[in-house]
Amino acid sequence: MKIPILFRLVTLAVIGGLTCSLVGAEPVSPDERTPVDIRRTTLVVRDIDKSLALYRDALGLKPIYDQRMGGGTGSDGKPLAPTMRLVLLRANDTFIGALGLLQRLTPSVEPEPPVMQTGPVKMIMVINVADLGTRWPKIAATPHIRVETEPTKVEYPAPGGGVIPVMFSAVRDADGNKIELNQILGVPAGTLTMPPK
Repeated sequence: MKIPILFRLVTLAVIGGLTCSLVGAEPVSPDERTPVDIRRTTLVVRDIDKSLALYRDALGLKPIYDQRMGGGTGSDGKPLAPTMRLVLLRANDTFIGALGLLQRLTPSVEPEPPVMQTGPVKMIMVINVADLGTRWPKIAATPHIRVETEPTKVEYPAPGGGVIPVMFSAVRDADGNKIELNQILGVPAGTLTMPPK
């Protein structure tokens, strides 16, 4: 199966870490560190509970924050009803790569998400799932998602030559976001020194 090389937002690539059977997530060496960490990516969703069916229940991300906020106080000094709910979930790191789900609570009629084609101004979130084979039936049975590609072995070009084998799969979440659920079978990009140009 040929998969085109897709533009991926770096912000989204860290979700779930680089977990696989050969190489796990770990910080870069001190001489490569920068003062910037990609802390969190937040998806604005129509219904957090529908979203949690995939991200918490099927994928196993751990909720670390669930709050209603944004109401403030009225002119009479009384608290107003919250206007949004924010849930944060984490994978394998306590500081980076968290996933936020933000739902606006103010009354509005949100249309069902269109079936989106991948392209500019759209995003692709990549989540690495070390146990994709055993977890896939639960993912595929999750309500409100649409399976685009069942797990299929693909090969991406490696920076120094050769290939990076990956079990590739893709779903659309409850809001139509494209989510790649992959299991890296080789050495992930970025873990080896790039060859000189």
